[in-house]
Amino acid sequence: MKTIEVPVLVVGAGPSGLTATALLATYGIRTLTITKYPGTANSPRAHITNQRTMEVLRDLGIEERVRQLATPNELMSNNIWATSFAGTEIARLQTWGSSEQRKADYALASPSQMCNAPQHLLEPEILACARERGAEFLFNTELTQITQDDAEVTAILKDRLTDETIRVKARYVIGADGGASTVVPQCGFEMDGKMGLGAAVNCWLEVDLAKYCEHRPGVLYWMTQPGNDYWVGSGTYICVRPWNEWVLLFMYDPAQGEPDLSEEAVIRRARATIGDDSLPIKVKAVSKWQINHVAAKTMRKGRVFIAGDAAHRHPPANGLGTNTSIQDAFNLAWKLAYVIRGDADDTLLDTYSAERQPVARQVVDRAMKSVQDMLPIAKALGFGAGQSEAEGWANVDELFSDTETGRARRRALQDAVELQNYQFNCHGVELGQVYQSSAVVPDGLPREPAARDPELYYHPCSSPGGVVPHAWLEHRKARVSTLDLVGHGRFTLLTGIGGQAWKDIAARLSDRLGVGIDVVSIGGPNCDAHDVYGTWSRLRGISDAGAILVRPDRFVSWRRQELGADAEEALSDALHDILGRAPDATGCRRAA
Repeated sequence: MKTIEVPVLVVGAGPSGLTATALLATYGIRTLTITKYPGTANSPRAHITNQRTMEVLRDLGIEERVRQLATPNELMSNNIWATSFAGTEIARLQTWGSSEQRKADYALASPSQMCNAPQHLLEPEILACARERGAEFLFNTELTQITQDDAEVTAILKDRLTDETIRVKARYVIGADGGASTVVPQCGFEMDGKMGLGAAVNCWLEVDLAKYCEHRPGVLYWMTQPGNDYWVGSGTYICVRPWNEWVLLFMYDPAQGEPDLSEEAVIRRARATIGDDSLPIKVKAVSKWQINHVAAKTMRKGRVFIAGDAAHRHPPANGLGTNTSIQDAFNLAWKLAYVIRGDADDTLLDTYSAERQPVARQVVDRAMKSVQDMLPIAKALGFGAGQSEAEGWANVDELFSDTETGRARRRALQDAVELQNYQFNCHGVELGQVYQSSAVVPDGLPREPAARDPELYYHPCSSPGGVVPHAWLEHRKARVSTLDLVGHGRFTLLTGIGGQAWKDIAARLSDRLGVGIDVVSIGGPNCDAHDVYGTWSRLRGISDAGAILVRPDRFVSWRRQELGADAEEALSDALHDILGRAPDATGCRRAA
């Protein structure tokens, strides 16, 4: 049996596994990534790509490549509820920060724009990036057995084309093998929640709907016809490519039997929900899936970590699936790199689960709550089980009638649509994660209270535990974000005018620790970066003489308001705490 030895084995080549692989390759860590499938995703699947995820791709240097394949934010604007594309429009909501009321919130929060990047287009771009950095992949290769001891993980693989058996010995393993994970049960990960809460079908279609969409561009079109009481109505159309490629999603009740998924039946449903029989329709693929509401109780077991759908499974509401998966990888990859290089103790890896498991739980619960929040729309429309088609259309007529009942129902509908902001403009949930772990050193100051709803609105803050705030600066005559000056696999110390003392401190600590620390002064024209708009001075939360230590994943790990006589000792203690390294008599030692 052939044996391969590698520092990190990645099981699964979806968004999380691919991103972890690309990041580790960028950091100089050898990996082997396997998947039982012959290639990357073969259908659109997940698609909403939020700003925090685009920032990860920006760190990898492929943000612009992804933007080229994605639908831009301005074409994501509208959510439409209608009886059909050609029929009566019932309601409309501007989404994903595209309305006049929310554009500034999203623009101020990040240098990156949200976009719509379907999974079958996004994954090949991340794969290409990983291969460009030297990553190794085995497709058509299935994990059959995985065990671990104190020293290593042993995985038995099977080549599905040749039946060859391969043994892999790895220092660490990332289980990113999806909802049907092999890693999760074999390594004893426990899941909390319920599976199979609803059944759904995705139908990937080619049909030109430009004449029904160009005047109201959007990602989601909810078609709700009389006689159907499911929460997504008769069919939800998800835009894959404007305006000729779509996924038609519909729910069904397994207790009433399995749906007819023949090409004829799918086209029949599509024609009914489009409302225009003249359009040619091509069915590209049909697949079934289920609604789940589960998250792992822990995301680390010894030398094995889980990420992505292997660790958290939830409805597509809020568009958080791929985003959470990619952000898992961003959190874990730099920590693995530091430990494997000997720059940090293995205890740093405990912070992965400490930080990401609460996020997974929050995301799963928020997505499920958003599903439940769709019910008021169905109630406001007045459609119900057993209702005839004629009764249903009478309901639509009454909704728009000049009567007290009509006015009351329209108010109820408007309230129900406004509630959908918690699914489609939920900026605080998308960007506002705050970590608590030993890789975050509190500064003893209270975190600034949010002035607005923390789910709907993101509140940038430089307190330890959150992502460093975005501000546009001038750097070498170029417009850059504060986020561009940090990350890239390294710690960065941000300071202000007169920051030379911090640069000297960081240089001495880098030499003693053997860990690179970049230092960037932000302030006037003589600094490394010029705060030309004064935005950073309003967000930084420190004085010119203070400093902010930013981790490789752009999260603030330590902050100090002023320089002070003990500044070097304070920064040294913080770095030792974060990296799990105890100082010896000479100052410090390398991690075990």
